[in-house]
Formats: sequence, structure tokens, C-alpha cells
Amino acid sequence: MTEKRPIFAVAPMIDWTDRHCRYFHRQISREALLYTEMVVADAIIHGPRDRLLGHDAAEHPLALQLGGSDPAKLAEAVKIAQPYGYDEINLNVGCPSDRVQSGTFGACLMLTPETVAECIAAMKRVATVRVTVKCRIGVDEQEPEKALPELITRVLDAGADAIWIHARKAWLKGLSPKENREIPPLDYDIVYRMKQRWPDVFIGINGGIRTLDEAAAHLEHVDGVMLGRAAYQNAAILADIDQRFFGAPAAEPDWEALRDRMMAYAERHIASGGRLQHVARHMVGLFTGLPGARRYRQILSTDAAKTGAGPEVLAAAFAAVDFSETEQEAVSA
Repeated sequence: MTEKRPIFAVAPMIDWTDRHCRYFHRQISREALLYTEMVVADAIIHGPRDRLLGHDAAEHPLALQLGGSDPAKLAEAVKIAQPYGYDEINLNVGCPSDRVQSGTFGACLMLTPETVAECIAAMKRVATVRVTVKCRIGVDEQEPEKALPELITRVLDAGADAIWIHARKAWLKGLSPKENREIPPLDYDIVYRMKQRWPDVFIGINGGIRTLDEAAAHLEHVDGVMLGRAAYQNAAILADIDQRFFGAPAAEPDWEALRDRMMAYAERHIASGGRLQHVARHMVGLFTGLPGARRYRQILSTDAAKTGAGPEVLAAAFAAVDFSETEQEAVSA
């Protein structure tokens, strides 16, 4: 059934939304639904499970995105992931990278909706949380008006609890993954039409959404909005989500408190054998538009990468920023 309130999510992004990124984003928004990077089912079955699935309790609400096309392996991956306590399991049916094409999953699965349905049914049989799908509107020469409804029909019949739709085609032939995020034209209207066709199903939208005003406009038509690069590259945009979409009291962001929490987190990570750069690289875009942001970026990009760098680098970076600008200026810049 449709959610009683909208969902605002930060999209799963390979090499970006790792556990350090998610912890950072959670310090800015309590309500945003966060997603892991896509984790391939085979990796979970045969690889270092704690490294692939481990996360901080503070990251919730948190969804695990899986990649794969073998129903039995996906079901096994779901069972293995269960004790880690994710709030949702999502199947990737939209990634167009060479990696997924060689493995015949991700966006390739748009071509075999019956396989997607078998995967969802297998995952649902063992899952104790919501199982969802994130897809494109079609791939290559597919006609979205036919391909997208067929996929939705099949996965809903298989028990899918929600559908996230990236409102672009994926071109598996001729476009790079980066080009697939930018060149195929956006078609938000087809996503709206899918919601009209299935009014009692949660349908969320993704693709090219840059501002909270745009997000609010989409929520007039669908149940959820997912931001990707806009949320990552200018994380301050997350600061208004809780108040604007979830009714939290209006309040100016406490950047000093954020600094202190991230310094403590970085200290724990370094003590466990990690490096400051693992954390700091996700924070570079935080203060886009504020005076001192360039120096802030320089410190995080350069000093945090040095051998032996500690949390004091974060303090130095924050000290370079002039916080006298209004929060609105920071978010809209």
C-alpha cells in the first residue's frame, strides 16, 4: 500500500554511498532513507561479509541494494544479510555499467522481466523486511510505454513492496555509465502515469532532481523522491529535508556539532585501522557556495590524504568556512 508519508531517499551510488558517506549524511538528516552501494550477491555469499554488510547503527533507516540475476543466489544473499538489520532490500534493475553487463544483471534485467519476477519472488520468500525494485524506464530499443508496465506488473505479482524508477532509458550499447546518467532524456511523465495506473503501490522517482523545490513538485505526483549526485555533491541540501518533508521543527544546522560528531567518528575509524581520507572524501562538497568553501575543499582533499592525518584536519577545514551566510544561501548556491 502507499506510504502514509513521502519518502525522501539518497540514491545508491557505486563508490560513493559507502558506510562513511551514509554516516555523514545521517548526521545532517534523521529522516532520509539511505542506500548502500550495490553489493553483488556472489560477493556476499563468498566474500568478506562484515566488510560488505557492516554498518553503524546510526545509519538507519537504511536499505541494502543487491545486484544479481540468479534467484537462488539473491535469496541466499538476503538470508546472509538478515542479521545485519537492514530496513529494506532493493534489487538493482537499473545500473548500466560494464560490470553489470558482463554479469547480465542491473539494467540488463529490463530485457527479461520474467527473471526479475523470479528474483523478487525468491527474495520475498526469505526476507523479513520490504523488498523493492529500482529500475529504468527501459533499455536500448525498448518502448518504455510497454516495457515499464510489463516489468512493474510482473514484480508486483511476485510480491515487490515498492518501485523506484529512474526516469531515463539506459543505453547498454554506445553510452558509458556517466553518459547514461546525463544523455538519455528524462521522462518524468511516464513515472507519473505508472503511479496513476497503480495508485495503491508505492512508486518513487529518481533522475536529474537537483533541488528540494523540484523534489516537492514530484511529490505532487508520486510517493517518494530519490536524489543522487545533488545530495552527494552538495550535502547541505539534506539539512532542510526533515523540516520540509517530515514536519521536524525548523532549526538552523549546527555545523559545530556536525564537526564534532564527524571528528569522533573519524577517530574511531582511524583507531580501527582506517584512514581519514576514507571519511573526509565524502565531506568535500558540504559547504558549496559559502565563503571559505574553496579552502575547506583544499584542506579535505589534500591534508586528509596525507599519511597519519587525524581528525584535527576536519577541525581545520571547518575553521576555514564563514558560517555567517544564511542556510538558504548555502543550500541554493
